[in-house]
Amino acid sequence: MHLTLVQTALHWHDPVANRAMLEETLFNLPEPTDLIVLPEMFTTGFTMDAAAVAEPMNLTTFRWLRQLAQQTNAAITGSYVVQEGSSREGGSRQFYNRLVWMEPDGTFATYDKRHLFRMAGEEKTYTAGTSRMIRTWRGWRICPLICYDLRFPVWSRNQLIAPDQLDYDLLLYVANWPAPRQTAWDALLQARAIENLSYVAGVNRVGTDGNGHPYTGGTALIDFKGEVLFRQYDTEVVHQQTLSLDDLRAFRARFPAYLDADAFTIE
Repeated sequence: MHLTLVQTALHWHDPVANRAMLEETLFNLPEPTDLIVLPEMFTTGFTMDAAAVAEPMNLTTFRWLRQLAQQTNAAITGSYVVQEGSSREGGSRQFYNRLVWMEPDGTFATYDKRHLFRMAGEEKTYTAGTSRMIRTWRGWRICPLICYDLRFPVWSRNQLIAPDQLDYDLLLYVANWPAPRQTAWDALLQARAIENLSYVAGVNRVGTDGNGHPYTGGTALIDFKGEVLFRQYDTEVVHQQTLSLDDLRAFRARFPAYLDADAFTIE
């Protein structure tokens, strides 16, 4: 798997500027890639003013993702603010912090953030998701989640789906995770990799948002043993790295801790 992680500053509430910036950033990647990962709310920054910036599905940002996936011949993923429903004629609107997974042929899937960050009032603005998404892509099984989901190991849990197969091989977190909690971000990414016997990638932003919150990034790639393969603070970066499914499977065969995991269900 050739993976590309994009750590960048974001223009506050300016989808046009953010799409243009990201398109320019990805226009000449040094190497071909299989998967491009963008931050959480990559068109706006982490905002509670959903009504001002939300897009219906299948419009501008959705079409932009489809075009970019086609041009790069890669899957691309990240979250942005999506509106469902309309206020016209007495209807109601719901807003989602929605991750879109887009493949080069236009095949797509979505994941709505399950754990909404109450310390910012996210649960008062957005509707929580109810199910995870697992995508099979070029031989890998991939589970993308969003920011605050990182703090909840049950939701991130890699479960046994066959006698010798776990649910996913790569766990992704797209985020706007502020600088004061950087230590938690770093530690939890490694914990999720170790406990789930999986590669873990976390993509964060840098810079300062429109509410004055600073971000120091810490975009990272962790292997199935918890070893840090890449981590970058403070600066914008496009990091490309190749992951080995053979190495992952060999380690799981030597150290099958998942066979001793506790069974449970999520309600």
